Amino acid sequence: MYFDTHAHYDDEQFDEDRYEVIQRVHEEGVDIIVNVGASMDTSVKSVDIANKYDYVYASVGVHPHEVEGLTDDYLEILRQLICQNRGKVVAVGEIGLDYYRNPIPKDVQKEFFVQQIDLARQMKLPVIIHDRDAHQDTLDVIRDEDVGKIGGIVHCFSGSKEMAEEVIRRGLYVAIGGVVTFKNAKKLVDVVRVIPEERLLIETDLPYLTPEPFRGGRNDSSYLKYIVDKIADIKETSSEYIAKVTMENAKRVYNLNTF
Repeated sequence: MYFDTHAHYDDEQFDEDRYEVIQRVHEEGVDIIVNVGASMDTSVKSVDIANKYDYVYASVGVHPHEVEGLTDDYLEILRQLICQNRGKVVAVGEIGLDYYRNPIPKDVQKEFFVQQIDLARQMKLPVIIHDRDAHQDTLDVIRDEDVGKIGGIVHCFSGSKEMAEEVIRRGLYVAIGGVVTFKNAKKLVDVVRVIPEERLLIETDLPYLTPEPFRGGRNDSSYLKYIVDKIADIKETSSEYIAKVTMENAKRVYNLNTF
């Protein structure tokens, strides 16, 4: 019923019960999960997790908080992870820009962002884009690198509705997570209203951003239903319809239409 387009089951919060949780949420109706790498280590872990389940896939990439200290061969290591796990690695990400309390200089972040976009282009994979407090620069990179031709997702969307419209015009998808259920999420509610259904995705970003009414606890993919219910309410349609549409969209962006 549900496709979690962005999860971090590699996180240490799942060290005690990782595989039990993954099995449980699948039994509760989460049909497909993409576990997202955010560093070299977590990219490897994501692939390891994906290889244990038919319904779990992985992405590999380095988050802007993690680019400092990367070795010169990091792109080749990521390339090998992709090549050795074709069919299980479905994206490059999460990559992007983060100007919120991030000591890494903006130009350095941009350099690694562009390098990994180029890797995705070479590997013919979509990108998963992280953008925090870097909206204009993120849009500039999307435009300058013609990311729409590669395909991808702006995950955990936090920009304006105008930015969402621009991202969609440039051929990307917009992923909505638990924040949409928060009482102070008026801006994101407005964003959801303008996202065409064919460009809408859902995600948890677990173990973070747990939706209401469980905000503050550990997130898992079973809570997607609360995100779907909220989106359905905003768009004045059924939860079943939103679950179906976002499933179809996620399969399309991750090239899993044969699933």
